Amino acid sequence: MNTRVKRLALPLGGAIAATSMIGATLVTSANAATAPAKKVVSLASATEAQKIGNYWTANGGANLKAATQYTDNAQQSGKVKLGGGDAAPDGKAGVVPPIGQEKLAPTKVKNINLPKTIGKVFFTIGDKEYWCSASSIQSKYHNLVATAGHCVFDEGIQNGALDNWVFVPGYYQGKAPWGVYVGKAAYTHYDFAVYEDFDSDYAFVTVYNGYTYAGAKQVSKETYDKWQGSKSAKDVKITKEEFDAALKNHGGKESSDGWTKPIPGAPEVVVPWGTDGAATATKEVTKEQWDNSAADDKNYHKSKVKPVTTEIVDETTYNKYDGPGAKSTDQGAFIITHYYQDYAVKSQVDYYKTVYTVVLYKDAGRLGDNVGGQGFTWNQKIGQPVYVFGYPAAAHPDGDKPFTGVTPKWCYGKTFAAKPAAAFKAEAQIGLKCSMTAGSSGGPWVLKYTNTKRLGYINGVTSLIGDADANGRIDFATSPYFDSETYAIYKAAANLWSGKIVAGDGDFVTKA
Repeated sequence: MNTRVKRLALPLGGAIAATSMIGATLVTSANAATAPAKKVVSLASATEAQKIGNYWTANGGANLKAATQYTDNAQQSGKVKLGGGDAAPDGKAGVVPPIGQEKLAPTKVKNINLPKTIGKVFFTIGDKEYWCSASSIQSKYHNLVATAGHCVFDEGIQNGALDNWVFVPGYYQGKAPWGVYVGKAAYTHYDFAVYEDFDSDYAFVTVYNGYTYAGAKQVSKETYDKWQGSKSAKDVKITKEEFDAALKNHGGKESSDGWTKPIPGAPEVVVPWGTDGAATATKEVTKEQWDNSAADDKNYHKSKVKPVTTEIVDETTYNKYDGPGAKSTDQGAFIITHYYQDYAVKSQVDYYKTVYTVVLYKDAGRLGDNVGGQGFTWNQKIGQPVYVFGYPAAAHPDGDKPFTGVTPKWCYGKTFAAKPAAAFKAEAQIGLKCSMTAGSSGGPWVLKYTNTKRLGYINGVTSLIGDADANGRIDFATSPYFDSETYAIYKAAANLWSGKIVAGDGDFVTKA
């Protein structure tokens, strides 16, 4: 029996069979049940989105490359009994059509063409970077992502959502071919966000317009100081002539454009005797160098600062000494003689210019305009065939590692009612035979997928995976069942406008 309290929301006269409008009314009767309690969490204002963008794109996407697949302990261990479960429609089926490539005529294709809509969502927990799978989905403003709830929400975090959340469609080895999309707000069922009920392990995230790298530009210090995006300042060594010319052009004063004062360098440079501003330095040398000082090198002279000195030492010190002084003995005494040279030195002066560089981005436009968006469907009959897409990466329990997480993979089969894990309160999920390992969490379950258009209807997202026969190989995946409650939450997310975070000059927008 399903212990989760269902908050049903049926329209007057039963659920509509289909709709082409995101804003279709779901509850129209005063006698209808209260609409489901949704949980909405703000992920980032436009200003915060700029910082998140910097986090992932800095240093050539180093943090993107450092991320690892996220599991949240969603992998079942040991033998799991599948079947049963309470997944069932709570009304008639409904659909929202997909967007993108609508004009393409369906044709038979032997190979499976992977959808452009799929990608990875990246986020942080503490100082660690993680990723899940996800997909662009149809919405009013073409700015919505569907993924697993546990890839967005965590009731243990103060805000209730994972940090630094972005979606990268078509991600490949640190590259974002259609841009990076920072999350604005996340929607899920209250039961998942608060009680971690995996029967509602889904999330719909509205994202800002994407942004792409547009190169770097050298700017003035004034522009650099005002820049809100990625930037760097580097001291570049220049000649004294360049430095003097810069000072002359600015009235003999240090320039705000980054010309710096001369900085004494190291080491000191030996110069000829008599050089203006030179100082005398002294060092100990061998007797041979001392003898040849005047004749062999005009820069070095027998020292007038330190005369030749002789010391008598014990035998142990004598034996350990290895120069540069000369060693000798006289009537049993152990003697070390020290010789010194004087020479002229002058400090080396290095001249620099501080070069200020800013990183430019350009607005990539709306997510759905770039990669399309899968349709959405709910209250579908269990037992229909679906395609499941995702980025599996983890090894199987037996240690075999067929997946890399670099490229997306897919499974295909008919769904079945599943009740896989009491620990996750998963009593009303649907299942599918599938070998994709951790990393596939959040990937879309697509009903009626068209191989030519690469579009269909999202009917679930990967929630749990496991090994049903305990042979050390992942062989099934589950998804929450999408019903009228799911549609109501999806509809709320699908009507949220977001906007762009990159201004026309290549900088990030800074107004919230």
